[in-house]
Parts: sequence; structure tokens; C-alpha cells
Amino acid sequence: MTEKLSDTARKSLIDPLIANGWEIAEGKDALEKTFGFEDFIQAFGFMTRAAFWAEKWNHHPDWSNSYNHVKVRLTTHDVGGLSSLDAKLARKLDQLRED
Repeated sequence: MTEKLSDTARKSLIDPLIANGWEIAEGKDALEKTFGFEDFIQAFGFMTRAAFWAEKWNHHPDWSNSYNHVKVRLTTHDVGGLSSLDAKLARKLDQLRED
């Protein structure tokens, strides 16, 4: 079962994500990031690629798309905050953005 991150795990897993543009959501134990793209097709393509990983790992983001931007919020609802699954998916989204 997935567990909420300890302070030690949070430092090692979340701090590198913060350094890469992720932010802690205001008033929530969640990560947020807005990804920008050249156009709608690239933004939607990113969401499609991300959806395959989210489904594979059974960990789905809260997200929205507005033309060429995708806003993502990650948290593990079952544990009431951030878990290793959130860090894993955040790293994958960063990787997909680079591809």
C-alpha cells in the first residue's frame, strides 16, 4: 500500500522536483506545475502520452488544458497527501515534456 511521504522521503523525492519547476500547491499537500507548448496539438499530445503512464501506474493527475497549457496537480487522495507515486509521475511528466 502507498503511504504518505515522511519528512526524509519528502526531502529526497520532492526537493529535486521543486528545483525543476514544480511547486507545492497553496493550502494543499500536492504538487503543481503548468507545462507550456507551442500549440494545442502539442499540449494534447503530451496529455495523451501522460495518460498511458497514469493508467499503467493507476495514479491519475488532476489536470486541465487551456489551448497550449496543461496545468497538473498531483496528490494521492488515498493517503491524504503526497506519496512516492506523485514523485514518480512528476518525474515522468518532466521526461515526457522533454521528449
